[in-house]
Formats: sequence, C-alpha cells, structure tokens
Amino acid sequence: MNSNHSSPANKSAVHKDFDTENLPFHVAIIMDGNGRWAKQRILNRIKGHEKGAETVRTIVRTSREIGISILTLYAFSTENWLRPKAEIAALMVLLKRYLKSEKKEMLDNNIRLNAIGQIERLPEDVKEVLAESMAITKKNDGMLLNLALSYGGRAEIVRVVQEIVKETKEGKVDPDSITSELITEHLYTRGMRDPDLLIRTSGEMRISNFLLWQIAYSEIYVTDTLWPDFSKDEYIRILKDFQRRERRFGKVE
Repeated sequence: MNSNHSSPANKSAVHKDFDTENLPFHVAIIMDGNGRWAKQRILNRIKGHEKGAETVRTIVRTSREIGISILTLYAFSTENWLRPKAEIAALMVLLKRYLKSEKKEMLDNNIRLNAIGQIERLPEDVKEVLAESMAITKKNDGMLLNLALSYGGRAEIVRVVQEIVKETKEGKVDPDSITSELITEHLYTRGMRDPDLLIRTSGEMRISNFLLWQIAYSEIYVTDTLWPDFSKDEYIRILKDFQRRERRFGKVE
C-alpha cells in the first residue's frame, strides 16, 4: 500500500508527551461491548450499536490526526449472521447510514475506505453504498480504513487454501513453492503490513476469529471498557503502552 504518515495540522496538539514518531503502522480493533452497554442502561441493543458508531467516528478521526497508516475495525463477523434477523437488519441500516454520513469526513481527511470479508453476503443496498464510498476515496493516501464486514479468520484461510489448490491444479503454482509469503498474497489484506497492535474492548480474553494469520506477532491490549465508552484518551494511553513494549519477533535482543 502506498500510504504516507502526513496528517492534519492538529497532530501536534494530541498529547504533549505522546511520541507521534513512534506509532504502530497498523492498528486492528475488536469493537466489543455494544450489547452489554445497552443492557446496563436498560436500552435496546440497537442503541448500543448506535452509540458504538459514534465511537468509531472518534477513533477513526483520532487515528488520522496522530498519523496511523492503517486502521482495521472488526465491524461484523461471519458468526454475527447467526444473530436475530431483526438485529442483523438494524445493523445493516446502521452500516449504510454510517457509510453515507462519513463520506465527506473521509474525503476531507484523505482517508481511503476498504472492506475485507465475504462482502457478497451483504444486502444489495449496503453493497452499493459501500462500493460507492470505496470508489470515491480510492485515491486518498493519508490513512487506510479497513472495515471487516462479514469477516471470519478461518473462512479467509479456507478461501486462500481453495485458491492455491485451484492454481496448483492449473499448473500456475508448484506445491513445493508454497510459502507463507504466497499465502499472504492471497489474503484479504494482501499488500498491507500486518497489524502491529490489536486492541480488544469489553475485557474478553479472546480474538474471536479475527485476522488469525495476520496477528501472529501483533502486540495485544485488552481493556475492560465497553466499546461505546472507549475514548480518545484511552486510545492514546494504549498507544503509549505499545511504545513501551519491546518487540523481538521470537529473536533475542
């Protein structure tokens, strides 16, 4: 991906003691806790998703301000299709509304939108708005925003295996030449650097079938905060924590 680290003029105003020159290139977030947030307030689960969408706006904007190059958000999993139909329908309406409302924001802030997952399973009207948003932002190179939609890590790996087996049968690939690099080239995230940092909200200690291949060496941070309550300040604190970590990738210092 041809992305640069340039960002809006208010980058320097984020936090005085925050090192904006030592950032994770790629941040991935499992946005969890919308339903529990609503339940705690005796509200419909959809209200939690609506509040969660506001948090998405805040974190996308903050990421762009400070100079994150790639932000990947786990918005809807393959398993989420098993939820009640009414909730799925409401989530699709929210997704469509978000894509429409954030179009100007992405254009104004040089953000390119991308989607990963089984996009073909989304409703036609959602696919149309998604395709339009991706098309009008495709030349933006300030930050890449990946929305993981109808996404599952295992399904992605199965798809990769199927593609490589097909190419092997067609004589395009020698089985003995299959490498991790070849597999990476078949992933939804091909051409992108793997996440440096994986954040999960709501305190759950699992990765929920998210980017199984890509997060092999990602730093992981789990916060008890429910996604609708996740703030810019907490995000900055987590990034500061990342900056204090020593990443050895299995090697000795």
